[in-house]
Amino acid sequence: MLDIISNLFYFIIAITILIAFHEFGHFWVAKKLGIKVLRFSIGFGKPLYSRRFGADNIEFVLAAIPLGGYVKMLDERDSNVVASEVHRAFNRQHVFKRFAVVFAGPAFNFIFAIFAYWLVFVVSVTDLKPIIGEIVADSPADLAGLKKGFEIISVAGKDTPVISVAISSMLPALLDQSVINLRAKDKSGIISEYELNFNKINPDAALANYYRAVGILPWRPTGPPKVTGLVPDKPAIKAGFKVGDTIIKIGNQNIKGTRELINYISSRPEKLLDVVVKRNSVDINIKVTPARIIRDGKTYGQIGLKTSSGKYPDSMKVEYQYSALQAVPQAINKVWVNTKLMLNTFGKMLSGSVSINKISGPITIAKYAGMTASSGFSTFISFLAVVSISLGMINLFPIPILDGGHLFNYLIEMIKGSPVSENFEMVGQRVGILVLAMLMSIALYNDILGILR
Repeated sequence: MLDIISNLFYFIIAITILIAFHEFGHFWVAKKLGIKVLRFSIGFGKPLYSRRFGADNIEFVLAAIPLGGYVKMLDERDSNVVASEVHRAFNRQHVFKRFAVVFAGPAFNFIFAIFAYWLVFVVSVTDLKPIIGEIVADSPADLAGLKKGFEIISVAGKDTPVISVAISSMLPALLDQSVINLRAKDKSGIISEYELNFNKINPDAALANYYRAVGILPWRPTGPPKVTGLVPDKPAIKAGFKVGDTIIKIGNQNIKGTRELINYISSRPEKLLDVVVKRNSVDINIKVTPARIIRDGKTYGQIGLKTSSGKYPDSMKVEYQYSALQAVPQAINKVWVNTKLMLNTFGKMLSGSVSINKISGPITIAKYAGMTASSGFSTFISFLAVVSISLGMINLFPIPILDGGHLFNYLIEMIKGSPVSENFEMVGQRVGILVLAMLMSIALYNDILGILR
């Protein structure tokens, strides 16, 4: 229950921040262009807070449903406008001004993402050294000749100070199913170049677990895994596992680490396992049958354990940061790369090479909001940046009732020299509502399916 409350709390914070920034884009540009703003609302439904400000007596509103927002401007299509203010009505503005006001919302989402990443890069971040913990057999990394214990120096000519940067630098090539070069240092200190070929990688598998798709798993502490948490209503808690148990053995196999435990259980769905755990210095036998789950067409076993093999030593940690000036191009590049990845993924969904089960809804976003917030400031800010990019990109799609739909109509107006007809707009709005309803249905279905799994 506490997890649900925490997730909901951070979800509301995240959505409120991103919506406010998006709507502020519309508001700020409208004001700069001399258009009269009547209301700035964050959320829909019943107002929870309201106040007026400025020479135009603009109403600021915080409403009950934090799933959107709007900026209401003076417009003759909504109400009668006195003659002295007709020149400030939105509908009377030149098409280029209207385009600028509408475009500003998504643009501010990208600006926010750049600022968020800039903040992350300026603040000192602790991560793991780019040392390979394990190589997945027959993976691109394995076929390239990389080995356990190698340190990744650079990817595609860019330095990789930490493992997360190293793997994320490979993502564009991974989703493009192309080739990428990297430099790595072996245990004797010799630096060599390696070519990773991703042309046989399934994009769905890449999105599900890009570490495993690349074939490089991060270094982790070794030692018998200790139970740190139990997932409600899963086999582990029903079988009698307790937080604090140390898993020693399954069957005849000694368990030396978390990854070995995961591999053993995931490969044995619906098979009775005899597990030996140490609890208060006493060995206890527990019998458990992993539930059968299907992910991306493959079957896995899962018992619902959260485990850890110990703390990461300081020797494996790296603190890195950029100066305020150095962080600017890094942040812009990060937004650019993530935008390309999202567009690439969306394109593959349209072509059918990536499943639509990758579309996430509010439940999944809330879950990740809570998870990233509990992981620290930098992780949560990075999460906000990713969601902000998504909001900006989605709003630019030419779907009627979204910003992109209005921009599409304005482009037509620029070409033909007159606004689109009211009938065209009405039909477009109906189509837009239908498309959004379908997307939301898919997203919620995926969310619920994720919970049931």
